[in-house]
Amino acid sequence: MVTAIDLRVSLETAEDDSLLRQALIRKTGWLDQDIRVVRVIRRSLDARSRPPVVQIRLEVFLHEEPGPDPVIRSEFQMVDQAPEVLIIGAGPAGYFAALECLALGLKPVVFDRGRDARLRRRDLRDIQQFGKVNPDSNYCFGEGGAGTYSDGKLYTRSVKRGKMERVLRLLVEHGAPEDILIDAHPHIGSNKLPQVVMRIRDTIEHFGGEVHFERKVTDLLVQKDTIHGVQLADGTIREGEAVLLATGHSARDIFRLLEVKGIAIEFKPYALGVRIEHPQPLIDQIQYGQRKRDELLPASSYGLTCQVDGRGVFSFCMCPGGLVVPTATSPGEIVVNGMSMSRRDSPFANAGTVVSVDWDDLKRYHDQGVFAGMAFQEEVEQTMFQAGNGSQQAPAQRLTDFLHGRLSANLPETSYIPGIYSAPLHELLPSWIARSLQRGAEQFNQKMPGYLTSEAVVIGTESRTSSPIRIPRDPITRMHPHVTGFYPVGEGAGYAGGILSAAMDGQNSAIAVAGWLRDRGILRSSSHEAFH
Repeated sequence: MVTAIDLRVSLETAEDDSLLRQALIRKTGWLDQDIRVVRVIRRSLDARSRPPVVQIRLEVFLHEEPGPDPVIRSEFQMVDQAPEVLIIGAGPAGYFAALECLALGLKPVVFDRGRDARLRRRDLRDIQQFGKVNPDSNYCFGEGGAGTYSDGKLYTRSVKRGKMERVLRLLVEHGAPEDILIDAHPHIGSNKLPQVVMRIRDTIEHFGGEVHFERKVTDLLVQKDTIHGVQLADGTIREGEAVLLATGHSARDIFRLLEVKGIAIEFKPYALGVRIEHPQPLIDQIQYGQRKRDELLPASSYGLTCQVDGRGVFSFCMCPGGLVVPTATSPGEIVVNGMSMSRRDSPFANAGTVVSVDWDDLKRYHDQGVFAGMAFQEEVEQTMFQAGNGSQQAPAQRLTDFLHGRLSANLPETSYIPGIYSAPLHELLPSWIARSLQRGAEQFNQKMPGYLTSEAVVIGTESRTSSPIRIPRDPITRMHPHVTGFYPVGEGAGYAGGILSAAMDGQNSAIAVAGWLRDRGILRSSSHEAFH
């Protein structure tokens, strides 16, 4: 018999298999010799309890042994001679679409404008230490996409998009820690995720797929409303049976290319604001009641949301024990984001704190049409840069000074390597954004007393929360409604918001491509479970 049992246990019990087994026996009354195997299948921390406790779901095997865990790589086929699918972008949507192609009998050919994960580190060093932005290889562009070097958080509410466990197991098969299979808020860390991403590339190439770096797509080859290939910056033309566009939320040149090609795109609401950094011990004190955190407790986090004048104000991409990093994709702009290493042991905690931006907020930009949101985004980022000294130093303000609209006489320590300087963010930001953030911070302090403190610093600007453009697609076929064989995928297309949701969107899009090619007689029937 196999059954699931839920327990609430202490931190010490959660870390000790023998103590956990004893707690199981006390709750159920089962005999120890009847319990063959106990597996933790779900684990989450309840920090509201004092002291905090861990909620655990166990899978218990009584009188029988478990079978072997599934190995997804065993589904993959050699595809070097299979029909080719062109994938633009080597982020989670692109790479997981490519992995799914291997299971479906399709050959993925991936093009990315940036560098591989190893060489990409040089470009990150250049922007961190020297303020030099490579527009094709940075924190947003390059192997693994924006998530590779900005945290690797794997939490999503988008479970309806696909089989989340399939993505997590593939990550584990490529070197991610097994804890991501059971944690309520799984996280890999920017020190480990690059190796996982590179192993995924090895798998794609081992089974006959192709991955090409520093190969920027500059044109889509469309004839009679059907796409049949792409052109690269060096003039190379590559044709395929279908094209998946998975370029991420910051590929502005691709959005402009689509408009030039007459391929329909749409305005999409998003959010814009700042990144707020606190000392991690302060957040631990607020959340755990422990300024010096118990060594068994993870760095504490938070998630806050409220309404100000009918607009949403919320924390985004919270990074406990994390760092603030420069994520501009072009010279002349300041953009920041957050990341954490796997241990989350930085003395700082940071989170994007942003305001929803909708069409009615952008009347001054309506002459830009579908690019209204993008134009607003660019203007704010450039304003932040122009306020400074021409480097990637970011304008900043103590949170209490930001709230009261005064310049900070000095600033607290920060994790942001390029450095920060005192600036009137309440004036640099659009007035309605600043006002919403100020009133939002007051409400956050009511929900989380101690949040509003002079120890916290506001850093501008957090503007790449999601894509300001949506590329339409049919909800069933996932194909663009006006271009046959063209599949917009992931965050850049407006259908995902993070590593997991983008990966699942990539998987589902590959399945849709395979179904379409099978119906046309180009792909033979597959035994892959997606077609059952």
